[in-house]
Amino acid sequence: METSTSPTVVSATASLAPPPQERRGGPLRRLTGFGASGLLGLAVLLFWLLAALLGPWLLSHSPAAMGGSNVFAPISATHWLGTDYLGRDMLALIIQGARYTIGVALLATLLASGTGITLALLAAASGRWIDAVLSRGLDTLTAIPSKMFALIMVAGFGSSVPMLVVTAAIIYVPGAYRMARSLAVNINALDYVTVARTRGEGTLYIMLREILPNIVGPMLADLGLRFVYVVLLLASLSFLGLGIQPPVADWGSLVRENIGALAMGGASVIVPALAIASLTIAVNLVIDNLPGRTARERGAR
Repeated sequence: METSTSPTVVSATASLAPPPQERRGGPLRRLTGFGASGLLGLAVLLFWLLAALLGPWLLSHSPAAMGGSNVFAPISATHWLGTDYLGRDMLALIIQGARYTIGVALLATLLASGTGITLALLAAASGRWIDAVLSRGLDTLTAIPSKMFALIMVAGFGSSVPMLVVTAAIIYVPGAYRMARSLAVNINALDYVTVARTRGEGTLYIMLREILPNIVGPMLADLGLRFVYVVLLLASLSFLGLGIQPPVADWGSLVRENIGALAMGGASVIVPALAIASLTIAVNLVIDNLPGRTARERGAR
């Protein structure tokens, strides 16, 4: 016996399937969703990431071994960004410094956000006294000014790269925890989480399968902001002489070492400062133009 399909059902089924052109070019559509300023920020961010990853291998010699050129030489065909107080090429130093500025900040940010999110998931899924102990303990850490805590840690344990990573991570764990906890607590109160508990799922399952996937988007935006905070903190410590130590240098220490050229308008001071500014602005532009965020704002209007 033949069966006929209702035209209404066919049209409704066809409307559920996305057009072929929408199924194709997914990554391209995501990029266009950033907007002009978001694409500009993404390009600058990718430039600095590539400089940090590939730049040191593209240099013909180590910046630390250079010298002998004119001190604080201006921008020229030989030295595209001038030279520093030892006559070293600033372009090579900026590329080398990108590895330490971005690498140390990224490691500290991932450690801070990962720890904060893990503790927040545990607090939201467990509730009661675990939530109270974690929240009050991290609130106590928040009461200590960040730069004062960093100065105490560096003075007590030295200024090695691992110590800077751990110090910056400890400082920004409470902020990541508060953000993740505020999201996780709301998710934990929803019906599908209650259903998961009713069918006997454990705390770990609730944390990883029910709560975590629903807070990833906002926490990625928060991760970008934490990265900016860590970059500025490490740059300020390096400017005070307590950050990355010679013979290597990050952008903050390059500003400190060449501050004597400021009166002459030396590129050796301006260029690393502009590098810090461009990195932080680029990250903020990317965060402000995330495709999901802009789509939600359009829907709100």
